Amino acid sequence: MPKNALVIIRYGPYSSVGLSVEHRTYRLEGLLAVLAKDGHSVILEKIEDWNVVELMVNGEVVFHCNIKDLEFGSMHQTIACILSCKGEGRNADTDLM
Repeated sequence: MPKNALVIIRYGPYSSVGLSVEHRTYRLEGLLAVLAKDGHSVILEKIEDWNVVELMVNGEVVFHCNIKDLEFGSMHQTIACILSCKGEGRNADTDLM
């Protein structure tokens, strides 16, 4: 990822612990903190696709996964993959394992 990139995080609604389906940012907090610390600007964009999170840089999706797969406070492996992504979009189900 380019230095000081503009990163658009697109995220959909999901249900948490039996609560209603809503757009929530709790699972994105670690990701937001790491991107900000690395000097990137972040825009959050709500989408209607349930359980989805996508990171876009320069108009291309560089990472996507099920938002429920993001764990609170344990973003380091995910961030390392995202920051090193080049070219084609990445899928957490295949590229992080």
